[in-house]
Amino acid sequence: MILIKEVKTKKEQKEFLNFPLNLYKGNDCFVPPLYGDEKKIFSKNYMYNDTCEAVYYNAYMDGKMVGRISGIIQRASNKKTNENRARFTRFDSIDNQEVANALFGEVEKWAKSKGMDIICGPLGFSDLEREGLLIEGFNELATFEEQYNYDYYQKLIENLGYVKEVDWLERKIYPPKKISERAKKLSSLMMDKYNLHFGTAKNINDFLRKYSEGIFHLIDTTYDKLYGTVPFTDAMKKNLIDNFKLIISLKYTAVICDEEENVVCFALCFPSLARAVQKSNGRLTPAALIRILKAVKNPKIIDLALIGVLPEYLNRGISTALMVKLLEIFLVEKIEYAETNLNLEDNLAIQNQWKNFENFLHKRRRAFIKKI
Repeated sequence: MILIKEVKTKKEQKEFLNFPLNLYKGNDCFVPPLYGDEKKIFSKNYMYNDTCEAVYYNAYMDGKMVGRISGIIQRASNKKTNENRARFTRFDSIDNQEVANALFGEVEKWAKSKGMDIICGPLGFSDLEREGLLIEGFNELATFEEQYNYDYYQKLIENLGYVKEVDWLERKIYPPKKISERAKKLSSLMMDKYNLHFGTAKNINDFLRKYSEGIFHLIDTTYDKLYGTVPFTDAMKKNLIDNFKLIISLKYTAVICDEEENVVCFALCFPSLARAVQKSNGRLTPAALIRILKAVKNPKIIDLALIGVLPEYLNRGISTALMVKLLEIFLVEKIEYAETNLNLEDNLAIQNQWKNFENFLHKRRRAFIKKI
Protein backbone atom coordinates (compact mmCIF):
# COMPACT_ATOMS: atom_id res chain seq x y z
CA MET A 1 0.00 0.00 0.00
CA ILE A 2 1.23 3.49 -0.91
CA LEU A 3 0.97 6.22 1.71
CA ILE A 4 1.19 9.89 0.65
CA LYS A 5 2.02 12.39 3.38
CA GLU A 6 2.13 16.16 3.08
CA VAL A 7 5.51 17.31 4.31
CA LYS A 8 5.05 19.01 7.66
CA THR A 9 7.65 17.93 10.19
CA LYS A 10 11.42 18.45 10.21
CA LYS A 11 11.86 14.70 9.73
CA GLU A 12 9.62 14.73 6.66
CA GLN A 13 11.44 17.76 5.26
CA LYS A 14 14.75 15.96 5.65
CA GLU A 15 13.33 12.90 3.92
CA PHE A 16 12.07 15.07 1.06
CA LEU A 17 15.50 16.67 0.60
CA ASN A 18 17.46 13.43 0.93
CA PHE A 19 15.35 11.21 -1.30
CA PRO A 20 16.96 12.13 -4.66
CA LEU A 21 20.41 11.91 -3.07
CA ASN A 22 19.67 8.31 -2.12
CA LEU A 23 17.88 7.49 -5.38
CA TYR A 24 20.84 8.60 -7.51
CA LYS A 25 23.60 7.39 -5.22
CA GLY A 26 26.45 6.14 -7.40
CA ASN A 27 25.03 7.68 -10.58
CA ASP A 28 27.90 9.51 -12.29
CA CYS A 29 25.61 11.86 -14.26
CA PHE A 30 23.52 13.19 -11.37
CA VAL A 31 24.58 16.56 -9.93
CA PRO A 32 22.86 17.61 -6.69
CA PRO A 33 21.81 21.18 -5.98
CA LEU A 34 23.39 22.94 -3.03
CA TYR A 35 21.79 21.31 -0.01
CA GLY A 36 21.62 24.57 1.93
CA ASP A 37 19.77 26.28 -0.90
CA GLU A 38 17.24 23.44 -1.13
CA LYS A 39 16.55 23.60 2.61
CA LYS A 40 15.35 27.18 2.14
CA ILE A 41 12.17 26.03 0.38
CA PHE A 42 10.79 25.17 3.84
CA SER A 43 11.72 28.53 5.38
CA LYS A 44 8.96 30.96 6.35
CA ASN A 45 11.09 33.70 4.80
CA TYR A 46 11.74 31.89 1.51
CA MET A 47 12.21 34.44 -1.26
CA TYR A 48 9.31 33.13 -3.38
CA ASN A 49 6.70 33.11 -0.63
CA ASP A 50 5.44 36.56 -1.62
CA THR A 51 4.52 35.46 -5.15
CA CYS A 52 3.94 31.71 -4.78
CA GLU A 53 2.12 29.04 -2.85
CA ALA A 54 3.63 25.57 -2.58
CA VAL A 55 2.92 22.11 -1.22
CA TYR A 56 5.22 19.12 -0.74
CA TYR A 57 4.44 15.39 -0.59
CA ASN A 58 6.39 12.25 0.30
CA ALA A 59 5.37 8.75 -0.82
CA TYR A 60 5.97 5.66 1.32
CA MET A 61 5.60 1.95 0.61
CA ASP A 62 5.92 -0.57 3.42
CA GLY A 63 7.43 2.13 5.60
CA LYS A 64 10.10 3.07 3.07
CA MET A 65 10.16 6.36 1.16
CA VAL A 66 9.71 5.73 -2.56
CA GLY A 67 8.95 9.15 -4.09
CA ARG A 68 8.34 12.85 -3.67
CA ILE A 69 6.73 15.77 -5.51
CA SER A 70 5.97 19.47 -5.04
CA GLY A 71 3.17 21.61 -6.41
CA ILE A 72 3.53 25.35 -6.97
CA ILE A 73 1.10 28.13 -7.82
CA GLN A 74 3.18 30.93 -9.31
CA ARG A 75 0.78 33.87 -8.99
CA ALA A 76 3.04 36.32 -10.85
CA SER A 77 3.17 33.96 -13.82
CA ASN A 78 -0.58 33.34 -13.79
CA LYS A 79 -1.20 37.08 -13.68
CA LYS A 80 1.09 37.58 -16.66
CA THR A 81 -0.52 34.85 -18.76
CA ASN A 82 -4.07 35.22 -17.39
CA GLU A 83 -4.25 31.51 -16.62
CA ASN A 84 -4.98 29.29 -13.63
CA ARG A 85 -1.92 27.05 -13.71
CA ALA A 86 -0.21 24.97 -11.10
CA ARG A 87 3.31 23.67 -11.61
CA PHE A 88 4.79 20.38 -10.54
CA THR A 89 8.43 20.21 -9.57
CA ARG A 90 10.93 18.12 -7.60
CA PHE A 91 9.27 14.92 -8.78
CA ASP A 92 11.41 11.88 -8.03
CA SER A 93 10.26 8.31 -7.82
CA ILE A 94 11.23 4.69 -8.07
CA ASP A 95 10.13 3.05 -11.32
CA ASN A 96 6.58 2.33 -10.15
CA GLN A 97 3.47 3.70 -11.86
CA GLU A 98 1.32 3.40 -8.75
CA VAL A 99 3.74 5.63 -6.84
CA ALA A 100 3.66 8.24 -9.61
CA ASN A 101 -0.14 8.03 -9.81
CA ALA A 102 -0.48 8.63 -6.09
CA LEU A 103 1.96 11.56 -6.03
CA PHE A 104 0.50 13.37 -9.03
CA GLY A 105 -3.01 12.60 -7.79
CA GLU A 106 -2.34 14.55 -4.60
CA VAL A 107 -0.85 17.53 -6.47
CA GLU A 108 -3.78 17.59 -8.91
CA LYS A 109 -6.30 17.43 -6.04
CA TRP A 110 -4.47 20.27 -4.28
CA ALA A 111 -4.35 22.36 -7.47
CA LYS A 112 -8.10 21.90 -8.07
CA SER A 113 -8.86 22.94 -4.49
CA LYS A 114 -7.02 26.19 -5.24
CA GLY A 115 -9.05 26.89 -8.38
CA MET A 116 -6.41 25.77 -10.88
CA ASP A 117 -7.40 23.99 -14.11
CA ILE A 118 -3.98 23.28 -15.68
CA ILE A 119 -0.82 21.60 -14.39
CA CYS A 120 2.51 21.95 -16.16
CA GLY A 121 6.10 21.09 -15.41
CA PRO A 122 8.63 20.26 -14.26
CA LEU A 123 8.91 23.98 -13.49
CA GLY A 124 10.19 25.59 -10.33
CA PHE A 125 9.28 28.85 -8.65
CA SER A 126 11.03 30.73 -11.48
CA ASP A 127 13.24 29.95 -14.45
CA LEU A 128 16.24 30.48 -12.15
CA GLU A 129 15.40 27.06 -10.71
CA ARG A 130 15.95 23.69 -12.32
CA GLU A 131 13.30 22.94 -14.93
CA GLY A 132 12.40 20.47 -17.65
CA LEU A 133 12.43 16.68 -17.67
CA LEU A 134 15.45 15.10 -19.29
CA ILE A 135 14.22 12.92 -22.20
CA GLU A 136 17.49 12.59 -24.17
CA GLY A 137 21.09 12.55 -22.94
CA PHE A 138 20.95 10.17 -19.99
CA ASN A 139 24.64 9.32 -20.33
CA GLU A 140 25.71 12.96 -20.17
CA LEU A 141 26.89 14.71 -17.02
CA ALA A 142 24.26 17.15 -15.77
CA THR A 143 25.27 20.76 -15.27
CA PHE A 144 25.17 22.35 -11.84
CA GLU A 145 22.23 24.48 -13.00
CA GLU A 146 20.00 21.66 -14.27
CA GLN A 147 18.47 18.46 -12.98
CA TYR A 148 19.19 14.88 -13.98
CA ASN A 149 16.53 12.17 -14.01
CA TYR A 150 16.22 8.51 -14.98
CA ASP A 151 14.75 7.64 -18.38
CA TYR A 152 11.64 5.99 -16.91
CA TYR A 153 10.30 9.33 -15.58
CA GLN A 154 8.88 10.22 -19.00
CA LYS A 155 6.84 7.02 -19.12
CA LEU A 156 5.48 7.56 -15.61
CA ILE A 157 4.37 11.12 -16.44
CA GLU A 158 2.93 10.44 -19.90
CA ASN A 159 0.92 7.48 -18.56
CA LEU A 160 -0.91 10.03 -16.40
CA GLY A 161 -2.12 11.98 -19.46
CA TYR A 162 0.57 14.66 -19.55
CA VAL A 163 1.69 15.76 -23.03
CA LYS A 164 4.49 17.88 -24.41
CA GLU A 165 4.16 21.65 -24.10
CA VAL A 166 7.71 22.80 -24.91
CA ASP A 167 11.18 21.31 -25.35
CA TRP A 168 14.55 22.77 -24.50
CA LEU A 169 17.75 21.80 -26.29
CA GLU A 170 21.24 21.73 -24.78
CA ARG A 171 24.48 21.78 -26.73
CA LYS A 172 28.19 21.52 -26.20
CA ILE A 173 29.91 24.42 -27.95
CA TYR A 174 33.54 23.87 -28.94
CA PRO A 175 35.83 26.87 -29.43
CA PRO A 176 37.56 27.07 -32.82
CA LYS A 177 41.33 26.82 -33.05
CA LYS A 178 41.31 30.37 -34.34
CA ILE A 179 38.72 33.16 -34.50
CA SER A 180 38.03 34.23 -38.08
CA GLU A 181 39.30 37.64 -39.09
CA ARG A 182 35.95 38.31 -40.74
CA ALA A 183 34.12 37.85 -37.43
CA LYS A 184 36.61 40.10 -35.65
CA LYS A 185 36.23 42.80 -38.28
CA LEU A 186 32.43 42.62 -38.24
CA SER A 187 32.47 42.81 -34.46
CA SER A 188 34.65 45.91 -34.45
CA LEU A 189 32.60 47.63 -37.16
CA MET A 190 29.30 47.08 -35.35
CA MET A 191 30.69 48.28 -32.03
CA ASP A 192 32.00 51.47 -33.64
CA LYS A 193 28.85 52.04 -35.69
CA TYR A 194 26.56 52.06 -32.66
CA ASN A 195 29.02 53.70 -30.25
CA LEU A 196 29.23 50.66 -28.00
CA HIS A 197 32.01 49.38 -25.78
CA PHE A 198 32.77 46.49 -23.46
CA GLY A 199 32.24 47.23 -19.79
CA THR A 200 35.15 47.01 -17.39
CA ALA A 201 35.40 46.36 -13.66
CA LYS A 202 38.16 46.09 -11.04
CA ASN A 203 36.68 42.99 -9.40
CA ILE A 204 33.44 41.06 -9.14
CA ASN A 205 31.96 43.42 -6.53
CA ASP A 206 32.70 46.37 -8.80
CA PHE A 207 31.16 44.47 -11.73
CA LEU A 208 27.95 43.76 -9.81
CA ARG A 209 27.76 47.34 -8.53
CA LYS A 210 28.08 48.75 -12.05
CA TYR A 211 26.07 46.32 -14.11
CA SER A 212 23.74 44.11 -12.03
CA GLU A 213 20.68 46.38 -12.32
CA GLY A 214 21.24 46.79 -16.06
CA ILE A 215 21.55 43.03 -16.47
CA PHE A 216 18.37 42.39 -14.45
CA HIS A 217 16.49 44.98 -16.53
CA LEU A 218 17.75 43.39 -19.74
CA ILE A 219 16.71 39.91 -18.57
CA ASP A 220 13.24 41.11 -17.64
CA THR A 221 12.96 42.77 -21.06
CA THR A 222 14.34 40.01 -23.26
CA TYR A 223 13.08 36.96 -21.35
CA ASP A 224 9.57 38.33 -20.74
CA LYS A 225 7.89 36.31 -23.50
CA LEU A 226 9.85 33.11 -22.91
CA TYR A 227 8.11 30.10 -21.44
CA GLY A 228 7.77 30.04 -17.67
CA THR A 229 9.60 33.27 -16.91
CA VAL A 230 8.57 35.75 -14.21
CA PRO A 231 9.88 39.25 -13.39
CA PHE A 232 12.71 39.58 -10.89
CA THR A 233 11.76 40.56 -7.36
CA ASP A 234 14.23 42.27 -5.03
CA ALA A 235 14.65 39.00 -3.12
CA MET A 236 15.43 37.09 -6.33
CA LYS A 237 18.02 39.70 -7.31
CA LYS A 238 19.72 39.52 -3.91
CA ASN A 239 19.83 35.72 -4.01
CA LEU A 240 21.30 35.69 -7.51
CA ILE A 241 23.96 38.25 -6.60
CA ASP A 242 24.90 36.31 -3.46
CA ASN A 243 25.30 33.13 -5.53
CA PHE A 244 27.26 34.99 -8.23
CA LYS A 245 29.86 36.07 -5.70
CA LEU A 246 30.62 32.44 -4.88
CA ILE A 247 31.03 31.02 -8.37
CA ILE A 248 31.49 33.78 -10.93
CA SER A 249 34.81 35.09 -12.21
CA LEU A 250 35.42 38.31 -14.10
CA LYS A 251 37.32 36.26 -16.67
CA TYR A 252 34.05 34.67 -17.82
CA THR A 253 31.78 37.72 -17.97
CA ALA A 254 31.15 40.17 -20.77
CA VAL A 255 28.87 43.20 -20.99
CA ILE A 256 28.40 45.60 -23.87
CA CYS A 257 27.27 49.11 -22.98
CA ASP A 258 26.12 52.19 -24.86
CA GLU A 259 27.54 55.69 -24.41
CA GLU A 260 25.51 56.18 -21.22
CA GLU A 261 26.75 52.90 -19.70
CA ASN A 262 23.41 51.17 -20.23
CA VAL A 263 23.83 47.41 -20.67
CA VAL A 264 22.64 46.38 -24.14
CA CYS A 265 24.15 42.90 -24.27
CA PHE A 266 25.71 40.53 -21.73
CA ALA A 267 26.93 37.01 -21.10
CA LEU A 268 27.52 35.43 -17.70
CA CYS A 269 29.41 32.14 -17.75
CA PHE A 270 30.08 29.91 -14.77
CA PRO A 271 32.95 27.48 -14.40
CA SER A 272 31.39 24.01 -14.27
CA LEU A 273 30.79 22.99 -10.65
CA ALA A 274 29.24 19.62 -11.49
CA ARG A 275 32.10 17.45 -10.30
CA ALA A 276 32.94 19.77 -7.43
CA VAL A 277 29.58 19.27 -5.66
CA GLN A 278 28.98 15.60 -6.50
CA LYS A 279 31.16 14.04 -3.79
CA SER A 280 29.56 15.99 -0.94
CA ASN A 281 25.94 15.55 -2.16
CA GLY A 282 25.68 19.29 -2.55
CA ARG A 283 26.78 20.11 0.98
CA LEU A 284 29.35 22.89 1.36
CA THR A 285 31.87 20.94 3.39
CA PRO A 286 35.44 22.28 3.69
CA ALA A 287 36.54 19.73 1.07
CA ALA A 288 33.70 20.75 -1.25
CA LEU A 289 34.61 24.43 -0.92
CA ILE A 290 38.20 23.62 -1.88
CA ARG A 291 36.96 21.73 -4.95
CA ILE A 292 34.68 24.64 -5.90
CA LEU A 293 37.50 27.16 -5.57
CA LYS A 294 39.72 24.97 -7.77
CA ALA A 295 36.94 24.64 -10.35
CA VAL A 296 36.42 28.41 -10.44
CA LYS A 297 40.14 29.12 -10.72
CA ASN A 298 41.03 26.68 -13.47
CA PRO A 299 37.95 25.30 -15.29
CA LYS A 300 37.97 23.11 -18.37
CA ILE A 301 34.21 23.33 -18.92
CA ILE A 302 32.14 26.51 -18.86
CA ASP A 303 28.38 26.78 -18.39
CA LEU A 304 26.69 29.52 -20.42
CA ALA A 305 24.37 30.57 -17.62
CA LEU A 306 22.73 33.77 -18.85
CA ILE A 307 22.95 35.58 -22.19
CA GLY A 308 20.81 38.50 -23.33
CA VAL A 309 20.62 41.13 -26.07
CA LEU A 310 18.20 44.05 -26.13
CA PRO A 311 15.64 43.51 -28.93
CA GLU A 312 16.67 46.65 -30.80
CA TYR A 313 20.23 45.30 -31.12
CA LEU A 314 19.33 41.74 -32.13
CA ASN A 315 19.73 42.29 -35.87
CA ARG A 316 22.70 44.66 -35.69
CA GLY A 317 25.50 42.13 -35.34
CA ILE A 318 26.07 42.89 -31.67
CA SER A 319 25.61 39.26 -30.65
CA THR A 320 28.55 38.48 -32.96
CA ALA A 321 30.72 40.90 -30.99
CA LEU A 322 29.68 39.17 -27.77
CA MET A 323 30.45 35.73 -29.17
CA VAL A 324 33.85 36.84 -30.45
CA LYS A 325 34.63 38.13 -26.97
CA LEU A 326 33.57 34.83 -25.38
CA LEU A 327 35.61 32.80 -27.85
CA GLU A 328 38.66 34.92 -27.12
CA ILE A 329 38.17 34.17 -23.42
CA PHE A 330 37.77 30.45 -24.07
CA LEU A 331 40.91 30.29 -26.20
CA VAL A 332 43.03 32.22 -23.72
CA GLU A 333 41.79 30.15 -20.78
CA LYS A 334 42.04 26.88 -22.77
CA ILE A 335 38.42 25.89 -22.22
CA GLU A 336 37.55 22.50 -23.73
CA TYR A 337 33.88 23.27 -24.36
CA ALA A 338 30.92 25.27 -23.12
CA GLU A 339 27.50 23.97 -22.08
CA THR A 340 24.61 26.09 -23.35
CA ASN A 341 22.15 24.83 -20.72
CA LEU A 342 18.50 25.22 -21.74
CA ASN A 343 17.52 26.90 -25.03
CA LEU A 344 13.89 26.69 -26.15
CA GLU A 345 13.72 24.72 -29.39
CA ASP A 346 11.55 27.41 -31.02
CA ASN A 347 13.86 30.26 -29.96
CA LEU A 348 15.32 30.53 -33.45
CA ALA A 349 17.50 33.54 -32.63
CA ILE A 350 19.57 31.54 -30.18
CA GLN A 351 19.38 28.23 -32.07
CA ASN A 352 20.70 29.88 -35.24
CA GLN A 353 23.54 31.46 -33.26
CA TRP A 354 25.06 28.05 -32.51
CA LYS A 355 25.24 27.13 -36.20
CA ASN A 356 28.32 29.35 -36.42
CA PHE A 357 30.25 27.06 -34.07
CA GLU A 358 31.21 23.44 -33.83
CA ASN A 359 28.48 22.10 -31.59
CA PHE A 360 26.94 18.87 -30.40
CA LEU A 361 23.27 18.56 -29.45
CA HIS A 362 23.49 16.20 -26.49
CA LYS A 363 20.43 16.77 -24.29
CA ARG A 364 16.73 17.49 -24.64
CA ARG A 365 14.34 18.47 -21.88
CA ARG A 366 10.57 18.71 -21.87
CA ALA A 367 7.84 20.56 -20.01
CA PHE A 368 4.52 18.70 -19.91
CA ILE A 369 0.97 19.97 -19.58
CA LYS A 370 -2.38 18.52 -18.52
CA LYS A 371 -5.85 19.96 -18.05
CA ILE A 372 -7.46 18.96 -14.77
